[in-house]
Amino acid sequence: MTRLYGALLGLAIAMAAGAGAGAAPVAAPHLTAELAAETTGVAPGSTVWVAVVQNIDKGWHTYWRNPGDAGEATTIAWTLPQGWRAGEIVWPAPRRLPVGPIMNYGYEGEVLLPTPIAIPADARVGGSAVLAAVVNYLVCADVCVPSAAKLTLTLPIVAGLPAADPHWGSMLAATLAAAPKPGALTATFQRATGGASGAIKLAVAGDALAGARAQDAYFYPYDDKLIDHAAAQAVERGARGVTLTLAPAQGQSGPAPATAAGVLSVDGKTFEIDAKAGAPPAGSSGLGPPARTQDASGLPLAMAFALVGGLILNLMPCVFPILAMKATALAGHAGEDARTRAQGLAFLGGVLAAFLALAGVLIAARAAGEAVGWGFQLQTPWVVATLGLIMLAAALNLSGVFEIGLSAQGLGGGAARGGMLGSAFTGVLAVVVAAPCTAPFMASALAYAVTQPPVMALVVFASLGVGFAAPFTALSFSPGLTRRLPRPGAWMEIFRKAMAFPMYGAAAWLAWVLARQSGSAGLAGPLAAAVTLALAAWLFGLAQHRRAAGRRPGSLLIAAAAALAGCVALVAGSAGSRPVRSGAPAVAQAPPSRPWSPQALAAARAGGTPVLVNFTAAWCVTCQVNERVAFSSREVVAAFKRSGAVYLVADWTNRDGDIARALAEQGRIGVPLYLVYGVDGAAPKILPQLLTPGLVAQALDQAVKPAGSAGR
Repeated sequence: MTRLYGALLGLAIAMAAGAGAGAAPVAAPHLTAELAAETTGVAPGSTVWVAVVQNIDKGWHTYWRNPGDAGEATTIAWTLPQGWRAGEIVWPAPRRLPVGPIMNYGYEGEVLLPTPIAIPADARVGGSAVLAAVVNYLVCADVCVPSAAKLTLTLPIVAGLPAADPHWGSMLAATLAAAPKPGALTATFQRATGGASGAIKLAVAGDALAGARAQDAYFYPYDDKLIDHAAAQAVERGARGVTLTLAPAQGQSGPAPATAAGVLSVDGKTFEIDAKAGAPPAGSSGLGPPARTQDASGLPLAMAFALVGGLILNLMPCVFPILAMKATALAGHAGEDARTRAQGLAFLGGVLAAFLALAGVLIAARAAGEAVGWGFQLQTPWVVATLGLIMLAAALNLSGVFEIGLSAQGLGGGAARGGMLGSAFTGVLAVVVAAPCTAPFMASALAYAVTQPPVMALVVFASLGVGFAAPFTALSFSPGLTRRLPRPGAWMEIFRKAMAFPMYGAAAWLAWVLARQSGSAGLAGPLAAAVTLALAAWLFGLAQHRRAAGRRPGSLLIAAAAALAGCVALVAGSAGSRPVRSGAPAVAQAPPSRPWSPQALAAARAGGTPVLVNFTAAWCVTCQVNERVAFSSREVVAAFKRSGAVYLVADWTNRDGDIARALAEQGRIGVPLYLVYGVDGAAPKILPQLLTPGLVAQALDQAVKPAGSAGR
């Protein structure tokens, strides 16, 4: 009988240990609460995770540790056995709970709030412990109901490793695994000039954020008085992170906080960060805002915009230097339908190759965290110098100093191959020189492209190339039009030499751009290279004449090659020259201007006056035309005086990450861009890319009027 009682007692103890925690859910207004442990028992000297489980009614919610603009965080008051200690709640990542004009943070459905409980080493094995907690919470829907739940949990104290609770063990483990934790991330923040009213730039970078799409990135601060919770958080992607622009809390005063701690949510992952004031880490920006979509839904419209933008690009001033090459090519093959068509297709191939190559470099650079935009190829002085020398060589060829083919297109191939490579080269050169300017429709297409996967981006750029090449290629396939051109004859020599002067003009323009980039000291090497190139071209031309006369041109060819090598060496030697800071364009009678910067813009807007920002570059011909046609007019100068507007010039002649980011914030990756900020504090008005004095003056006059006064 004694053995029977002993067996029954052992079975009872085993069943108690196997049953684990003893707890009963408590029904409260609009939720049910209970305590749950990760294991069926506890061992002396160990730590057990115990969670307050809230099953919230549909349509209702409770609150995170920072409830946001309203609400109250859940609190837990523990009553534990002697020597037992409760730690801090591990808060799961919250969700946004907007209610009208305010933003709250909290939970819906079922939520577990885990707390570590430390068991003393002298806890008696074989006994049990009762854990009690008073949970105070606020549960809200259209109305809020404060309430409290008294919860208890009985845990047996066992020897050895306790078994995981069959139901709550895995749920608690998953909750703890998903909870925000400090990661290998570098986080800093900066406050814009302007005191408490300045925006907070929170920059975070690390391998865990590499390649993040960041479509719904969001920062949940621990401090409820750090930011304006209801304000939108603008996001900029980087190669290894993100930068969020946060509006400070309304009425915030005093010095900037020492830290900005909280939870960062990116692509469904959450990280606990503790940002310190300082410069943004590398890779936290430079790729522009996240794409609104990563599927192909917007691709057809972007392709259509790119096609139309490419067509219009032919009418932009940027393309004028290349018209000489196109005109000479058509004239050289008038009446030769097959050759004309071949020229058109070769030109199309060159244009497509150039657009796709530039797009590939642009996409790769932005993926690496570089703040670059369309036209980046002309932001490097040695590239500008090289293009200027190519234009000079083309002009010398057209002038007859030396002969390659029948036109400047022969630079890429000889007449024996019908100038096919030359036509392709003309297409490449046209894109490199003309593409930095952005035509209507083109800007939005490119802004979409750089936020999409590479394949989709290249499709958009290819559409732009097709539009750009279409007029010349279509003309080459129109025999009725090409046959109306005069037959090749003596007139071609005069026409060809006349077409040299636009190319000389293009070379001079690029020299001016180079002077703006590198200063007068930076011109020495490229100008010497230009003289050496002209010498090489002249010597090569003499060698051609000597060969035509039946004499050997060997010594002249050697001298020409040596001169050409000297030209290359001079360009290479100037490649290391450092760009100088570009100032505002020197335009006669232009309104007084100041250099643009984010701080200068903030200060100007804080002054309560209109602001016009001119995003420009020396290599953007359209920009220069607008500055001379519109901004230098008496009408615009008078409008600036009348409105008291501040004129800020963002000169992108050389690379500038701040300007690239400002363009990206407006959905642009190139210049020109003209923004007019009114006194009403609203978003800026974007002016067209081709300006007239009346258009600019009207925008400045309207910017003085407060919101709602239009038409009075």
